Amino acid sequence: MDIAVVGSNNVDLITYIDRMPKEGETIEAPEFEMGCGGKGANQAVAASRLGATVRMVTRVGNDIFAANTVKNFDDNGIDTEWVLETTGSSGVAPIFVDRESNNSIIIVKGANGLLSPQDVADAGDAIGECKLLVLQLEIPLETVYAAIDLAVERGVPVLLNPAPADTRLDPEYVAKCTYFVPNETELSLLAGKDLETIEEITEAGKKILAESKLENIIVTLGSRGSLWLTETDEVLIDSTVVEAVDSTGAGDAFIGCFATRIVKGDSVPDALMTASRYAANSVTKRGTQYSYATAEEFENWAP
Repeated sequence: MDIAVVGSNNVDLITYIDRMPKEGETIEAPEFEMGCGGKGANQAVAASRLGATVRMVTRVGNDIFAANTVKNFDDNGIDTEWVLETTGSSGVAPIFVDRESNNSIIIVKGANGLLSPQDVADAGDAIGECKLLVLQLEIPLETVYAAIDLAVERGVPVLLNPAPADTRLDPEYVAKCTYFVPNETELSLLAGKDLETIEEITEAGKKILAESKLENIIVTLGSRGSLWLTETDEVLIDSTVVEAVDSTGAGDAFIGCFATRIVKGDSVPDALMTASRYAANSVTKRGTQYSYATAEEFENWAP
């Protein structure tokens, strides 16, 4: 098994609007779609569609959304042995996308908030046989920490995507990760100040790198590309220029692709260049997981 993803799943309730409403304003929306999402599930689906073997460790509720979520994992070739059911609501994410493809998202954790350190321990052997563990922050922090500890103990490299950003994130656990992958907004929150220029982002990233003794920080910069920092390296990877239709889930597409290329043996710069192209491909289509290309589709895509 290539990748274990310990993380969230959501049902995406996507509303396409002409513009974002003002406070207290009611507006009419021309279109609505429902799909499967959640940062953990998104990254797992992207990786699986690109040819990685993926195992998901997550929780769903006992509501009408749960069976659809499990079927979606199955349809995408993801191992669901550790997709656990709990009483209550599944995760839900109302998403609003305007004409410029800007998006606003509300996360209702539901069953994701009940994924526990014991669940991680129970799945220990299943996680331990994978080549890479991928984590985000839409599940409890103590569960993230338990997963990191387990992976380190089993000799499994860890990729941590600190999204959504949480200032409570323990630097000691960040330091245990092989790849730390925030976007520029998340890096700003963790740095405690606004970061706008590449120089400011680089300085903040290097400070976190030095303080935490991390091996790799990768900052995703949207249309500006991505920045890879190590103790000795500072590499800016250009983005792929496309006409964006919907940017929802592009960061998860990037991470799913990057994780796949790393477990397939690519160097970090090569994996980042491919991930940038894959994320760019995803924004040319509407939806979250709907927009993730298969390996064949991606190979035949010419931006």
